[in-house]
Order: sequence, then structure tokens, then C-alpha cells
Amino acid sequence: MNTLTLNPGKMTLAQMRQAYEQPVKLSLDPSTHGAIQASVDCVNRMVAEDRTVYGINTGFGLLANTRIKPEDLETLQRSLVLSHATGLGTLVSDDLVRLIMVLKINGLARGFSGIRLEVLEALMALVNHEVYPCIPGKGSVGASGDLAPLAHMSCVLLGEGQARYQGEIISAGQALEIAGLKPMGLAPKEGLALLNGTQVSTAFALRGLFEAEDLFAGAIAVGGLTVEATLSSRRPFDPRIHDVRGQRGQIDAAAAYRHVLGEASEISRSHVNCAKVQDPYSLRCQPQVMGACLTQLRQAAEVLLIEGNAVSDNPLVFADDNDVISGGNFHAEPVAMAADNLALAIAEIGSLSERRVSLMMDTHMSGLPPFLVENGGVNSGFMIAQVSAAALASDNKALAHPHSVDSLPTSANQEDHVSMAPNGGRRLWDMVENTRGVLAIEWLAACQGLDFRGGMKTTELLEQARRTLRERVSYYDKDRFFGPDIEQANTLLKANVLSHLVPAGLLPSH
Repeated sequence: MNTLTLNPGKMTLAQMRQAYEQPVKLSLDPSTHGAIQASVDCVNRMVAEDRTVYGINTGFGLLANTRIKPEDLETLQRSLVLSHATGLGTLVSDDLVRLIMVLKINGLARGFSGIRLEVLEALMALVNHEVYPCIPGKGSVGASGDLAPLAHMSCVLLGEGQARYQGEIISAGQALEIAGLKPMGLAPKEGLALLNGTQVSTAFALRGLFEAEDLFAGAIAVGGLTVEATLSSRRPFDPRIHDVRGQRGQIDAAAAYRHVLGEASEISRSHVNCAKVQDPYSLRCQPQVMGACLTQLRQAAEVLLIEGNAVSDNPLVFADDNDVISGGNFHAEPVAMAADNLALAIAEIGSLSERRVSLMMDTHMSGLPPFLVENGGVNSGFMIAQVSAAALASDNKALAHPHSVDSLPTSANQEDHVSMAPNGGRRLWDMVENTRGVLAIEWLAACQGLDFRGGMKTTELLEQARRTLRERVSYYDKDRFFGPDIEQANTLLKANVLSHLVPAGLLPSH
């Protein structure tokens, strides 16, 4: 198990990815303890002075004007958590719950939330013992924060709800026992601090980002294979073309293609004097399209990195000023827009790949046998594999519809504009599956096309990509049950076996 000492507000994207991909043993930098305690002391002063402060001694949402008696303050926080646990749908995976919890601890520990260190330590104990609260995937609109899913997370601290341990669903009581904890009461402000925040939205979008980065790397390698299989030109990747335009993403994408394609190969030398003047856009414009996608990935990564380190609670406690201020940092609009931009990039990576698959089916465009198979007519070859790729690419066009422009008022119109960021992040996962499927089909098709090139070899890096596939999937000599071939390629892509072929530092979390 990897260890991670949180210096709140200073997590890197690589650390967030680490927390998502594998169990971590968390600890807090001791330097944070003072700020955490100062915020708690500030809340306690507000209560002692009988000042009216939202979420501390008032109701919530439209009930914010309802004053709560001192003897009911702990009940208020417990009731808040229990009543807000209204999520629906499939449970969020353990790895994603872990990321949500790490982000939550990271934000709360900055010392602006009025929550005790012992509550944060309880959350860390659950993470460290790999006990993950059961969080339904649906039910948040991304403002006021991710209330329902974070309520399900928080219920376990109270001894309510369920958790998952080693793949089994257990009661909250059992979960606490495994982590060496007992059910706890919540002091003023603590329930609201746990529930308010954009951590679920951010984690959902981060998963989409991490998987989109892996797809991008795979698409560079697979697109390079298709350049070789179709005897296409390297000249569109010339740095002079991209430098004069000046788009950073395009410049870097072109460099990535040059990296995998090299200066020349046995295949490229075989057609150096061919009569072809220009290749179709899906080959020639790869740096332009993929460069635009890279820019979107990087911009989304910047937004999500900031949000993963943010204080998105409400109200906020400014202990140095002895002040508590209500605001709107729980509104996940930045995350929603980042997720929408990621959706565009994921859709376009798949769309461009599908066009290259289609091109390889057409013997007049590719110079390859129709549908990439010998004895066509008797054999249908890749004909319907391309249809499947088209279906997946088309599905992504609908899924790419922006969620950030979709708002429904809630809480009797007190919360009258929301971000829908969780929905925007969650649909990225389906889009990733679709684009991965398209790339799997292109990878199979490109390697099949290369096999028709008289035994000639491509570059060393692309030969690695070719060998990786051929170790699992043999040459398609005649029609056979095709599904397992696609599944093998898909599984390899999901294992991220091609990312090492692109230049280091190209992608934000790599």
C-alpha cells in the first residue's frame, strides 16, 4: 500500500490519480492541526456568543431562517446527514469512493470548515483500512455541493448505512469496528461541512480525465499504425506546419506522432516516390484534431486540480477574522464545464478513429484488400466491426451534449441554479468505454493492414504496439467468431499498455 501524507490544498494530479488507482495509507501533515483547531474554536465562539450563523444554529436551504435551540444543535447535524442520504442507482466503485474521501479530507483539513481533527482522522481510518462507504451514483445536482452522495459517505461515521470491505457489503457498525472506530456525534457545523462540497463531482470528472488521457495515448500509437498500414505520408507531421499555427496542443500532438513514427521505416521507404499528393483528413489532420483534444484535456486537468484542492464548503470559517461567511463555493459549475469539455475530446478521439477504420475498409482509399480480408465475398472480414465502431462513435455524439447548461431549481427555489456536474462527469465513463471500443477495432484493423504489406516492418515503437496485440490476437485469415478479438484488444487498452509509447510529460497526470 502506498503512503500519502496530505499537505492540504497542495495535492498533485499524480497523487489524485494514485489515490484513485490503488489503496493508500493516509496521514495529515501535523502543520495542519493548528488551522483545523482554530476553525473549530471560531465556531464554538459563535455558539457561545449566540450569534445566528447559517448551518451552525439555523436550518438549511429554505429553512435557513429557522433558528435552532442550543440543545438541538448536535441533533441538527445528525438529522442533516441522515435526511440527505437519498441517493439512488448503482454503487460507486471502491476506487472512486476512495478518491472522493481523499479529496474530502484534503479540503476539510485546510482549516476553513470548523470540523474537528478527530472527524478527519475517522475518515482517514476508513480509507486506511480499505473500508469504503456505500455511495449510490445518482442523486446529486452539483449544488449545494454533492449533498446526497456525501451524506451516504458520512452516515457510516454515525453508525448508519453500509460500507464495502474486501468486496462484501457490511453494516456501518461492522465497518467502524474494522477501522477501530465507534459511532460518533457531530458538533455544530460538522454535518454541513461533510455534506457540502464538490468532491463527488470532481472525482467523477477526474476518473473521466484519467481514462481520457489513456485513450489519447493509445490513439496516438494506433493512429500511427494506421498511417503506416495505409502507406500514408509523414509530411503532415512536419514541425514547421504546426509551429506557424502556434497552437500548443497541436504542436505537442504532432511531436508525439513524430515520436512513434520516427523519421522513416521500411514501410515508409517503400512508397517514398508514390504518386499520392495528400492523404484524407482523418490521417493528415491528426495533429490538428488530437492537438485540440490535448488542449481540452490539459485545461480540464487544470480546473480539476484546483477543485481537488479547493475549499468548497459553506459557510466558510475565517478564524483569523473571527468570521463565518455564507457563499457559494459548493456550486460545481467549473467542474461541470470541465466535464463537458472532456466529453468533446473523448468523442472526437473516437470519431477520428472510426473514420480511419472506415478508410481501411475502402480498397480505393487504402490500397488494402476490401474489408481487410483475403477471399472477400466468401469472407466479410472487418465489415461489421466498422459498423460497430460507427455505432459507438454515434452514441458518443449524443452523450457529448453539455450538462452544464442543464439546470433545475431545487429546495423550493432557494437553490434555483445548479451545475449538474455529477451527471456530466458520470457520462464520461460510458463515453470512454465507447471510444476505447472504437480504438480497439482500429488497432485490430491497422495490424491486419500491416500484415498485408509484404512482411515489411514499421518503426520500433509501433512494432511494439503491433507485437503487443499479436501476442493475444492472431492474423485474421478467414472469418471467425470476431467478438473475442475485439474484447482482447479492448482489455489491453483498458490495461493502458500503449501509454509508454508516447513522450513523457505529454499528458497532465502521466
